[in-house]
Amino acid sequence: MPLKAVILIGGPQKGTRFRPLSFEVPKPLFPVAGVPMVQHHIEACAKVPGMKEILLMGFYQPHEALSRFLVSAQQEFKIPIRYLQEYAALGTGGGIYHFRDQILSGGAEAFFVLNADVCSEFPLQEMLEFRQQHGDAQSFVILGTTANRTQALNYGCIVANADTQEVQHYVEKPSTFVSEIINCGIYLFTPAIFQHIGEVFQRNQQELVLEENSNGWQRAEVIRLEQDVFTALAGSGKLYVYKTDGFWSQIKSAGSAIYASRLYLNQYSKSHPERLAQNKPGGPIIRGNVYIHPTASIDCTAVLGPNVSIGEGVTVGAGVRVRESIVLHGASLHDHTCVLNTIVGWDSTIGRWARVEGTPSDPNPNDPYAKIDSETLFRDGRLTPSITILGCSVTIPAEVVILNSIVLPHKELSRSYKNQIIL
Repeated sequence: MPLKAVILIGGPQKGTRFRPLSFEVPKPLFPVAGVPMVQHHIEACAKVPGMKEILLMGFYQPHEALSRFLVSAQQEFKIPIRYLQEYAALGTGGGIYHFRDQILSGGAEAFFVLNADVCSEFPLQEMLEFRQQHGDAQSFVILGTTANRTQALNYGCIVANADTQEVQHYVEKPSTFVSEIINCGIYLFTPAIFQHIGEVFQRNQQELVLEENSNGWQRAEVIRLEQDVFTALAGSGKLYVYKTDGFWSQIKSAGSAIYASRLYLNQYSKSHPERLAQNKPGGPIIRGNVYIHPTASIDCTAVLGPNVSIGEGVTVGAGVRVRESIVLHGASLHDHTCVLNTIVGWDSTIGRWARVEGTPSDPNPNDPYAKIDSETLFRDGRLTPSITILGCSVTIPAEVVILNSIVLPHKELSRSYKNQIIL
């Protein structure tokens, strides 16, 4: 069966919670567990038999880094990958509706839609098999997972028939408890979905005609799959939920990138053991899962892990300790630095004996259904303790402590800071 996949990558106005990291690179290309975030999606799609083409869709201007990434991904996965640029932010449904001819060209009988800012095991093959067992050839499947009762309110909630898994009710971010099954942002559609999105489009157009006095910035083409389409489809016998027990998390804030990195590094022991660093004579001391780019230069007395990923061309000096952190390409950690729960930006430098530390924003480890909370930056007028982020080309002097702080790019610090955003 000919299949396609669409990965929704958003655009520059989105990903604001990911700053200052999204200043340097489009958020979908931010490295998680050593490879760009969206490469995990592409790899999962390329493994599905019958996959003919993968389309990235968003409203980033054509971008050199994006073009380079697409060329290398096509060569690596041996599958056509294209970027389709929306002329404006059209919402999760508006984009695929606008490019429906491109998606259907070549006779695709079904297609996946994946949000770029989730990390998952991507059980795409299982979703296809589930659709064959449940519902007819024209039914649609949402990937769902279980959250706890309070956190479910932050997601799209799905009420499904316990026997058939047909979606009976769908509410996006409800104000009171609806269901603990939440939408994972990964869907399997057939071309029939465009008829349903088209109905929303016509309805939007009629409403705009009636509201002639509206100020003109609203567009009929802006369509949200979740609120506009799923809510209407629920209970019609066409929408089903496939519940996964595999790992899943959103990557909204920079803190959640470290957690996503941990989930992917865990998966590497099965899927990509060659990506995990091993303890070798004359090499650094590795604890737990660690990814080290082959070009990085690491002193044999450094201790790395668990959950560390070291990017291209990074230098790590003697006696350095790194734990639960992402070190991006070109960064330099001088002798005896200690880096915990931190993202070290591109080409940043941390001086000798400095300590850079953040507070992890992990889900509650005692609750199997807990998800990561997308914390607001401030709470009660104070900066919420979170992971420490150094933007690109930041210089931290020797023998200082940087705690729970966000340092914007190109800053040269001269002293210790805690709980601050350094502009």
